[in-house]
Amino acid sequence: MAYPSIQYAGKVCRQTILTLLLSVPGAAFAATLNVGPGKPYSTPCQALRIAANGDEIDIDGSVKYVGDVCSFNASNLTIKGVNGRPKIDAAGLGAAGKGLWVIEGSQTVIENVELLGAKVTDRNGAGIRLDGVGLIVRGSFIHDNENGILTNNDGVSNILIENTEFGHNGYGDGQSHNIYVGKVASLIFRNNYSHDANVGHNLKSRARVNTISYNRFSSTPPGQAGSTASGQPSYEVDIPSGGTAYVIGNVIEQPAANQNYILLSYGEEGVTNPADDLYVVNNTFLNDATQGIFVKVGATVKTAALIQNNVFAGTGSISSQATAILKTNYQAPQPAFVNRAAYNLYPATGAPFINAGTTPGLSIEGVALAPIVEYLHVAAGSCRQTVGAIDIGAYEAPAGK
Repeated sequence: MAYPSIQYAGKVCRQTILTLLLSVPGAAFAATLNVGPGKPYSTPCQALRIAANGDEIDIDGSVKYVGDVCSFNASNLTIKGVNGRPKIDAAGLGAAGKGLWVIEGSQTVIENVELLGAKVTDRNGAGIRLDGVGLIVRGSFIHDNENGILTNNDGVSNILIENTEFGHNGYGDGQSHNIYVGKVASLIFRNNYSHDANVGHNLKSRARVNTISYNRFSSTPPGQAGSTASGQPSYEVDIPSGGTAYVIGNVIEQPAANQNYILLSYGEEGVTNPADDLYVVNNTFLNDATQGIFVKVGATVKTAALIQNNVFAGTGSISSQATAILKTNYQAPQPAFVNRAAYNLYPATGAPFINAGTTPGLSIEGVALAPIVEYLHVAAGSCRQTVGAIDIGAYEAPAGK
């Protein structure tokens, strides 16, 4: 089943990546529970604890909520910030020894919230802990927790995370991350900004099918102002258990100060998912360190990875897999971007990777691999307009360049 087309500023980007459709059924008699000053519920958890299946919880964003953590078990909830983005600070607390919001129900939707400060005894305090089935998170900011999002291993959940910023999550022991998705059915991770993981990974997922598209994974140089503190991540993207993985149209940067020289790791802990096909198409990789492997493929992976139309900036080997299919990639110490320092990674006029790509084909499953969107900062996207032959990298040069 095709996931619905992506729409930006009135434009519909033709959707070519097939994924499982995520749907959240409503309830016939759903209520709206209003949270905030002068509202029936003064804190989000007061509403979440008594919510019924299908309810909507509207959280007033004009105030900050401190130390308000909870578990809740209603299904088909929609939780969203209104009148701005509410800031919910766990202040070092965690419900049920797990996190700020511990979700026990099914098919929860979370929109436009800021979650921070979760800590628990086992150092895995998550901004969002999914113990139930299915999750959609969009338009939010999740930072400075011991884990940003941490899920269960139920094998059936479909998870969508889009247009969300993650920053400086992780205890600092390398075992906790900005996002850690367990052994679930599928993850769609798109148009997000995941940066400055505190020693852990900017994204780790054991899902059977991963669609990681049009995101920016990066870090803030020490001493430079950012939305969170600077971090030294390990891998930018880690897909340790194999599976089918589409890594398309992303900006993936390794900072000079890091905990591991690998940018994208796949199947390194052994392939335990049914498939082992990896597609790395039209990404822009930036290595600011003095060594690196851009795409590390584990020794038990049997299928040759497809690595096509990527820009590799900086030092390092493209892939550790001898059988990987390397097709129309471009590597240089300093590719001709419009403004690398400002992350304007469009090809500069006359750049040799303009019109130098080849048309991406189909995956083993028949999924089209061509990018249709470009990452737009912060945590957004715009339709990619291919002019002539496709350009190499995550961005297409404007017409006439």
